[in-house]
Amino acid sequence: MRIAVTGATGNVGSAVVRRLHHDGHEVVGVVRRPPEDADPADWVRADLSSDCHDDLVRAFRGADAVVHLAWGFQPTHRIDYLESVGVGGTRRVLDAVAAAGVPHLVHQSSIGAYSPRRGTEPVREDWPTGGIAASPYSRHKATAERLLDTFEGRAEVVVTRTRPGIISQRAAGSAQLRYFLPTLVPAAAVRHVPVLPLDRRLTLQVVHADDVARAIALAIEARAPGPFNLVTEPVLDRSDVAAALGARPVHVPFPVVRAAADLSWRAHLQPVDAGWIDMAYHVPLLDASRARTELGWVPGHDATAVLATMVEAMASAEHGSSEVLRPRTIADGVRRALRRGPVGQRPRP
Repeated sequence: MRIAVTGATGNVGSAVVRRLHHDGHEVVGVVRRPPEDADPADWVRADLSSDCHDDLVRAFRGADAVVHLAWGFQPTHRIDYLESVGVGGTRRVLDAVAAAGVPHLVHQSSIGAYSPRRGTEPVREDWPTGGIAASPYSRHKATAERLLDTFEGRAEVVVTRTRPGIISQRAAGSAQLRYFLPTLVPAAAVRHVPVLPLDRRLTLQVVHADDVARAIALAIEARAPGPFNLVTEPVLDRSDVAAALGARPVHVPFPVVRAAADLSWRAHLQPVDAGWIDMAYHVPLLDASRARTELGWVPGHDATAVLATMVEAMASAEHGSSEVLRPRTIADGVRRALRRGPVGQRPRP
């Protein structure tokens, strides 16, 4: 099959492209910055934050499926830009899918699209997707879900929605450091965290990028409609995160953690807005049995291994070959900050 993938050079996109090539598919990557040595026939340049309809239609025409992965995580001080990429970009993809006559769309949603939890029981895909109001990322994911609802009502296209937990792979270490750690903090500091000040009620669900890619490939092969939660067992808690970091867990109530994150973000001391803290504490736990039952999805990595890989990849500043997954160094970060401003507020070219 011929499959177009937006965000094909990112954390998930790179894994999806690997998987689809492994399965013998023809892949067209749709990205803002194609690889320098790329074959032009395999890549289309498109900036989803702006009008790129013609470019998207050109990329999608003749495709058996479109996998929409592109999303923005930074700059967190430019919510208008993040909305233009996430919500606006999804709208542009949907319009181009319809114009190009693509029969199947796979949209990468998120655990963050779900409404707040009401208990500790894992929820299935029928849980409301109203998002976490205090999180811009979550609100945008929930808005994209509404766009998909409308699209399904007017277009004869099979729509698959994947809703994964936190996704990582070794090659994403540098990228995740840039998203979540101040520029001047060396990567090796991840190995030297003495204490972890978090609320003891914290829970996390993760999944390896290769396992997400496998689920997407299975959904394409089956042309399976509807949403699929994608998380691996076991559910992680604060003590698991502390153990992976080699740190001592210290209970700090959620409101204190949130206030500290918000104040330091507003002061531009670190790039993570407090909405991520709200989301971490309030999203529900997910039940991924539908993907296992209907797609035959069997994750190859358990949650403890994914977390260990994530921490080691960040501590070693592991990287991939694309611009998105480029090596993270303090010198490079300082140069970019002097030229274009801090990552949390710099405009995109």
